[in-house]
Amino acid sequence: MLLDERRHRILQTVENIGFASLQDLVEQTGVSESTIRRDLEHLDRSGHIRRTRGGAAYVGESLADLAERGTRALSEKQAVAKTVAAMIEEGEAILLDGGTTTYEVARHLIGKSLQVVTNSLPILNLLANEPDIELVAIGGYLYPKTGVALGPVAMASLAQIHVRRLIISVGGVTEIGLFNSNTLLVETERRMMEVAEEVVVVTDSGKLGHRALAHLAPLEQVDRVVVDAGITDQWRTIFADAGVEVTIAES
Repeated sequence: MLLDERRHRILQTVENIGFASLQDLVEQTGVSESTIRRDLEHLDRSGHIRRTRGGAAYVGESLADLAERGTRALSEKQAVAKTVAAMIEEGEAILLDGGTTTYEVARHLIGKSLQVVTNSLPILNLLANEPDIELVAIGGYLYPKTGVALGPVAMASLAQIHVRRLIISVGGVTEIGLFNSNTLLVETERRMMEVAEEVVVVTDSGKLGHRALAHLAPLEQVDRVVVDAGITDQWRTIFADAGVEVTIAES
């Protein structure tokens, strides 16, 4: 089992039951107690678990499923998605990662003539019967809570791809960059950023100033952020200083 996959499994286990003993995690992963202790120290530093005597307790934000997360800040996400969809021109090749905001973007792309590459099963299902959209599916380990393909197979598939734009969602943004809640996911998303001419981050303003489990990339690797009108002047300045263009979605 790869390091990132093992740590993700540990985090998921602790989240699901609230507490997991050291022995439980050893049995689940098949590695030594000393390796699990190092993994728990890493996850403790991230702020998502707290090491306790004999195991770990979960203290992070729940990695809720897609349906539940889709109801959060819904009006802001829909405004952002509509704005992004209007930017995309007929005939473009675009890459959509898996997320509630990118799913909303996909909904607004129906009727356009496009090539859409995605690792998101929900987006594939949404666009599968659209005659004007050519779909390319990125395979890999399918994360069950979101239906997103991750890991080495996904990254190998992306090596064959080149797109005009990447539309990417995030779990949080701080001055040091983008964050997401899954270590396997950020490795895949880094490869996505490499194959796109333009990287467009879609987010609601509530995620600005907040971290998630794994650091994805510095702000300087982003070309544009599309965000709702709740963005503050401070965040406009932070993005400008990093060379990131900001587009405000109209409600």
